[in-house]
Amino acid sequence: MNQIKIADTTLSDSKSTLSFKQKLEIARKLERLGVDAVELPEIGTARADTLLVRTAASFVKNSVISVAVTSGAAAIDRAAEALGNTAHPRIRVELPMTSSIMEYTLHKKQNKMCDYVRAMVDKSKTVCSDVEFVAVDATRAEEAFLREAVQTAVDAGADKITLCDDAAVLLPDDFAAFVKRISDGVEVPVGVQCNNKNGVATAAAILAVKNGAACVKTSIGGEATPLREFGALIKDIRENYDITANIRATELHRTIDQIEWIISGKAQNTVTREIIDDGVVLELNDTIDTVRESIEKIGYDLSDEDVKRVYEEFRRIARKKNVGIKELDAIVASAALQVPQTYILENYVINSGNRISSSAQISLQREGRTVQGIAIGDGPIDAAFHAIEQIIGRRFELDDFSIQTVTQEKEAMGNALVRLRVGGRIYSGTGLSTDIIGASIRAYVNAVNKIVYEED
Repeated sequence: MNQIKIADTTLSDSKSTLSFKQKLEIARKLERLGVDAVELPEIGTARADTLLVRTAASFVKNSVISVAVTSGAAAIDRAAEALGNTAHPRIRVELPMTSSIMEYTLHKKQNKMCDYVRAMVDKSKTVCSDVEFVAVDATRAEEAFLREAVQTAVDAGADKITLCDDAAVLLPDDFAAFVKRISDGVEVPVGVQCNNKNGVATAAAILAVKNGAACVKTSIGGEATPLREFGALIKDIRENYDITANIRATELHRTIDQIEWIISGKAQNTVTREIIDDGVVLELNDTIDTVRESIEKIGYDLSDEDVKRVYEEFRRIARKKNVGIKELDAIVASAALQVPQTYILENYVINSGNRISSSAQISLQREGRTVQGIAIGDGPIDAAFHAIEQIIGRRFELDDFSIQTVTQEKEAMGNALVRLRVGGRIYSGTGLSTDIIGASIRAYVNAVNKIVYEED
């Protein structure tokens, strides 16, 4: 049976707004799902880039951890250093194959590019035993030059080749024929990366597999072949076409739902994800083990640390009302996978009416010390946000704000989403409470904590 490798690119975007912890959790879930390689972007000079690879290596033991290099020898050295303790390290040499991109990004003409390919692959091979050459924008390259570049990479020691249709310029059957033409005579495995902007990446990838491709690059919420669609397709056709992959088909949809939840930053409640309410109601005196069982029942696989956080949030809500399954789902979304709490909400007092200006008095705790802010605003929530900014000593651009109820009964919990924009990046926060103002304050503080954590 033809065993197809799957390399997932979900974490390969260098401009990702995901937090450090979110990236690690996604890497952990991808490995548990069975992807053969978890791809990460090029390591820059920021210390956090190296730390991410080293930390991921501490628990990603079965999948390959692949780091991109594009900008020269220094990037290769940084990749090698970061991958030092990785069980299965790989350096991914990603270079453009079209003249316009070569000249714009690398300032090189086509006649000098093969020398650069040789130098990059050769140096990568001296520091890492597994080297992949990725021909970026391959489908728009001159085929004679592309063949030469691919062969140059192989001669320099590349262990695998990837051909990319970044601009999605070929239909699936034409792309498959292209892959066959370029890979004929290549002595190492050839993989593909298809852009899904026209919705045919899965078809292009599977036809390429039928024409000899050994690996497919996928993503969750990105531009590459959707992992959910491709994994499901392999499961459906494996008997008729003798094609299989290491993906755990029984966990495919549940795990991808969890990763999409992490990426979106939104609570997956009854509006966005179907949760079957089996009538189970949790009460304040229920133990952490009872709550953990209910968490697992609705499909979450959380670390012990996150279970403790969920349990603490559950007890806060349960002091006011019993908690059903749908409400527990919202609690998980707001409490799990969060950064350490630099600011903790202690209390708030809101005054509002049709004849007075809305005001808010909020107390937050930082490092054991209580700090207080008082502000007025255009409504109680606006006043509350100004009071928080007064405490922090900074103003933030509010990119998005929404409130919705988790369930429909009289004592329904309010679930708030706040997105703050800082330096071109979006930080989302969620908050739960039995009143919408409390939920909004918690969501804002949650987003602020992410900003502070990332900046530190």
